[in-house]
Amino acid sequence: MTGDDSDGSDDPVPDLPDSPAEAASAAPESSRPDAESDGEPPVHAVGIGPGNTEFLTRRAGRLLREADVVVGFETVVEFVADETDAELITCGYRDEPEALGRFAARVADGARGVAVLMGDPNHSGYQFLGKVEAAVDAPVRVVPGISSVQMAASRARTPLEASVFETLHVRGDLSPALARLREAVGDRHLIVIPRPYDWMPEDVAADLADGGADRTREAIVCERLTHPDEQITRTDLGTLADGAGGDGPDDTAFSDLSVLVVRA
Repeated sequence: MTGDDSDGSDDPVPDLPDSPAEAASAAPESSRPDAESDGEPPVHAVGIGPGNTEFLTRRAGRLLREADVVVGFETVVEFVADETDAELITCGYRDEPEALGRFAARVADGARGVAVLMGDPNHSGYQFLGKVEAAVDAPVRVVPGISSVQMAASRARTPLEASVFETLHVRGDLSPALARLREAVGDRHLIVIPRPYDWMPEDVAADLADGGADRTREAIVCERLTHPDEQITRTDLGTLADGAGGDGPDDTAFSDLSVLVVRA
C-alpha cells in the first residue's frame, strides 16, 4: 500500500452538487462498457460488499488490484486496504470535498481511480456516487456488489420480488419512504436500512405501529451481516417499538450496521 507525502492542499476543491443522488441518477450510463478506446479511462465506483472480503466480487477485486488511487469513507476503505497497493484517500462527511479534490487531481494525471462504497452502490450509495462524478473529469462506471439488503433477505427468507425495500440512510426528509413502508406493511415483506441513530429499527417499528400495523407482526433485525460477530434478533413489531426514542448510540439496542426485516 502506497502513501501520499502531500496533504493535497494545492489541489482544487470540487464544487459538489446540492442533490448528488439526483445528479447520479439523472441519466443512464453510456452503452459502452468503458471509454478506454477514446483515451479516457473511466473511474469505477465499486461496491465492496457487506464488509467481509469473501463477498467481494472477482471484478471488484481485480479493479482494486489494478487501481493507482482509491477513495472512500475511512470505515469503507479499511475493509479493502489489504486488497490493493493503491494510494488510499479516506474521508468523512466534513472533508469529502478536499478528499475528492485530491482523488480528482490524481485521476487527471492519469491514475486509475476507484471509489469504494459499502455493499452495492445502488443501495444508499448514490449520494457519494454523485459527488465522485462531480469531482472527476472522466466517465464513472458503477460496479455492483453484494449488499446487506441481499444478505438480510437471505437470512429472513424474504424474496426480493415479494418485498418493499427502503433506505433511511440518507440525508433529508424521510416522510415519503416512511409512508411507503406504512402502506406496504402486512401485504409485502419490508426490508429497511435504518439511519443511525435517529431512525433505528425501534423507531421504524414504532412508526409502523403508530400507523396501525399489527404489533404482533414478525420483525427481524440483522446486525453486522457476514462479520464474525453477526447477530440476528427475532422479535415482533410491538416489542421492538417499545424501545423507540433518542438519537444516540446509547438509545438503541442495535448496531449502526443493521437491517430491519418485517415479514408479511
